[in-house]
Amino acid sequence: MTTPPRTTTTASAPMTASGRRKVLLAPVTITPAKPLTPSHLKGLLWTDVMFRATAPLADVTYRYSHTTYHLTEQTLGFWEFLDRTQGDLPYASLSEEEIGELYVRFRNGAPAPADALRSYADAAENHGWVHPASERVLRIWTEHYAQLGLHDPGLMEHQPPGIGLEEMIERLAALGMGLDQRSSGGPVFLDATRYGLPLRQIVAADGRPNYLACALRELLPLAPAYDEVVLLYDSELTPDYLLLQRVLSRLGPAVHRVPIGRVPIDGKITSARHGGWHAHTAGALLRAVGTDGDADVRRLGVRLYFVAVLGPGQAQSFRADLLRKSLERAERLLRRVADGPAEGPAGGFAGSPASSAAGSPAFLDDLRRHRREHIHVDPYRLTTSLLGRARRTVDRDLLTTVYL
Repeated sequence: MTTPPRTTTTASAPMTASGRRKVLLAPVTITPAKPLTPSHLKGLLWTDVMFRATAPLADVTYRYSHTTYHLTEQTLGFWEFLDRTQGDLPYASLSEEEIGELYVRFRNGAPAPADALRSYADAAENHGWVHPASERVLRIWTEHYAQLGLHDPGLMEHQPPGIGLEEMIERLAALGMGLDQRSSGGPVFLDATRYGLPLRQIVAADGRPNYLACALRELLPLAPAYDEVVLLYDSELTPDYLLLQRVLSRLGPAVHRVPIGRVPIDGKITSARHGGWHAHTAGALLRAVGTDGDADVRRLGVRLYFVAVLGPGQAQSFRADLLRKSLERAERLLRRVADGPAEGPAGGFAGSPASSAAGSPAFLDDLRRHRREHIHVDPYRLTTSLLGRARRTVDRDLLTTVYL
């Protein structure tokens, strides 16, 4: 989570009219082609707690655009595979598990040629089109988000990146970090070799961009407007995010990487593209937890488990018994707050956490203690503090603004 030295002369981001600093949260996106697994939920819950805990202290933008990453081969290729092999399926009536099974079949086959994907890229890029299978998955995810109390950053919205592929390559070259070999029939590389980092292909010779190229289209135009950029990602993507951190740091902001370990299932870490997730999807978890009970217990309990109990690493396998204990702990915490005196303005979470910026002094001090040298609040430090034996009270504003 270290930040490399800044070597740019770009002016820092202007402070807002309120005098608050500006933070951009940019978590890795999840391909809308499969169910959400415990690893996905962990990343989403970490980001959600960071967003809601930082918003009372700074102006926070939570940038999470599926539109930007639809152009990757794994998404366009899946759409082409469905149309070529499945015909006109009634996607609106399929479950996320059924669509996920089709995605596993796609990933086990040979990739489609670039020419077969061009019409899909044009429809997604220029017309905001989304394949019915991915649209169905995203709609299901919005229901999961609502049940878990997750902030929805625009799952169903068309949110294109600020610049096109060509402009991104030009900006990268202007920073001295682009190597474009297309004139001789080659690919485009991100070149950070001067910093001891390897060359990384970002655009294939046939013109297809990878995930990192899409991230650069998204973040290059955004980063200069912020004091701090926070990149949250699967720890297995660390090499790419070291590169991304290096590029964005040249634009002025402090850039922090927050790697989040995956959640093993029975001691094994596997990608969702390999299947085997049927008993551990978000839908299965919610059915096991129950959606008819106390929503506050459910929302606090899953955050205690996925953030505090599992922690930032990936040593602990998913355990339903520990999740149940976290729900029990959440119920006790909420009961303690309900039975005790109010420690500031009461009231539930309403929409964006920015609406709760004027919390009690104890609440704001609690958040500041868990920032360390950053502007953003560390979700792990903050959440584990709720479980400390020495903690006798829990501020009502903290729970309603950050966890419920």
